[in-house]
Amino acid sequence: MQHKSFSEMHCSIAQCLEIVGERWSLLIVRDVFLGTTRFDEIQQRLGISRNILNQRLARLVEHGVVEKIAYSQHPPRFDYKLTAKGRDLWPVITAMRQWGDEHAAPDGPPMQLIHRDCGEIADAHLICSACGEAIGAGNVKSVPGPGTG
Repeated sequence: MQHKSFSEMHCSIAQCLEIVGERWSLLIVRDVFLGTTRFDEIQQRLGISRNILNQRLARLVEHGVVEKIAYSQHPPRFDYKLTAKGRDLWPVITAMRQWGDEHAAPDGPPMQLIHRDCGEIADAHLICSACGEAIGAGNVKSVPGPGTG
């Protein structure tokens, strides 16, 4: 199946999907967030074919989401670490996990996050960066931004 490129679409969501929207990409990022950083470990954990994992990792490296760090010369072996750009995907991964917990996990969440400071189960919520109030689709509006063409 031929997939459409979003590279020419003037939309930040489309540009994000152009980089991390391929099947497996966000699951790879999730695993690296969780500390699985070696090719063989990622491959085993996900059950993904080696050639697809190699393609996805190469694309994530190419776009600066992860960096490839050698830990062995003979044979050549690498760790994959999130860059600042990759760590900025945390809210995306968290929102998808929470949506899946709510709408696609009939037996309950398969994983929960514990806030280290208070020890309680943590869920992420969007708040206004100016006033601190909770925000959602019902109390925000869209206006043209500086990148409007």
